[in-house]
Amino acid sequence: MKIAILRETAANEARVAATPETVKKFIGFGAKVSIEKGAGEGSKIPDADYKEAGATISATAAATLKGANVVLSVRRPTATALKGAAKGALVIGQMDPFGNEKDIKALAKAGFDVFSMEFMPRITRAQVMDVLSSQANLAGYQAVIEASVAFDRAFPMMMTAAGTIRPAKAFVMGAGVAGLQAIATAKRLGAIVSATDVRPAAKEQVESLGGKFVAVEDEEFKQAETSGGYAKEMSKEYQAKQAELVATHIAKQDVVITTALIPGRPAPRLITKKMVESMAPGSVIVDLAVERGGNVEGAKPNEIVDHKGVKIIGFENMAGRVASSASQLYAKNLASFLETLVDKEAKTLAVNPEDELVAATQLTRDGAVVHPAFAGEKGAKS
Repeated sequence: MKIAILRETAANEARVAATPETVKKFIGFGAKVSIEKGAGEGSKIPDADYKEAGATISATAAATLKGANVVLSVRRPTATALKGAAKGALVIGQMDPFGNEKDIKALAKAGFDVFSMEFMPRITRAQVMDVLSSQANLAGYQAVIEASVAFDRAFPMMMTAAGTIRPAKAFVMGAGVAGLQAIATAKRLGAIVSATDVRPAAKEQVESLGGKFVAVEDEEFKQAETSGGYAKEMSKEYQAKQAELVATHIAKQDVVITTALIPGRPAPRLITKKMVESMAPGSVIVDLAVERGGNVEGAKPNEIVDHKGVKIIGFENMAGRVASSASQLYAKNLASFLETLVDKEAKTLAVNPEDELVAATQLTRDGAVVHPAFAGEKGAKS
């Protein structure tokens, strides 16, 4: 069994799909590991560290892939980029399939068995494989760090002989994994923190971190969570009421961080141009949903927009801005999942389609798109 790790080619992607620690684990499975030269540079992992862990460093992507039975990636590779890997090779990573169905079909047609880590079920067994949580956690942290740099003022209250500096007021919109980490980070930096979310369970979580919860708590709010723990898309009526409530609140904030993402859909608009203009000059907004269209009117991907003195930060791949930490967690997520696909005694791949983890994450198998979210009449063999 050969496992290949390629150097990521997407712009602004510094993460890598394996670390020396996970390489050692793979070798323990009986696998040979081939890593493309420089794959870990963005995460400050030199080739020498991989080599010391037992991996082979290959000079090119083609050499890395030759005969590979498993390809681990951060972003979805193209079928062309995987040329040389063994037929039926497992390709595991963040596939971002919604809106990219043609690419998934191309991977199926090329004979690859593709697994999308974003679809990992939220069950106890899979917690260590949850890439959405591991990366969102770091994105929430980094959002506050980026905001603190752009804010140009101190976050905590400071009492000095020359006077008192008031603490910054930070408002987090969305109290999922990213939002809760943003709340905790802003609180540690000394800000006065408030937050909102459409899920009732979030109120207790926000308050446990020392934040004030802000929401329209009507009947729709009480039923605004899916069985999987995700936020449901709210009605237009609720969104209008919530917008009215938070508009006044936002006007008093120094920092706002938005985290609202609905899988497979455009991000909901939470902050309008009017709301942005209600904030004082020098205020900062961080939009963590910009890659799905953004929560903030005026946000632009990978830019800091200055709108009438208010900075709107729209960095995509926020977790990738702390690549070393992000890669460490992401690689562990991948390794833990791959371990469930290996027969350790025979030291071979043993994928069980009936396994709930496989059923939830596998997009393609035997030349066809098989995931129920994508396999319809047109999801048969291409």
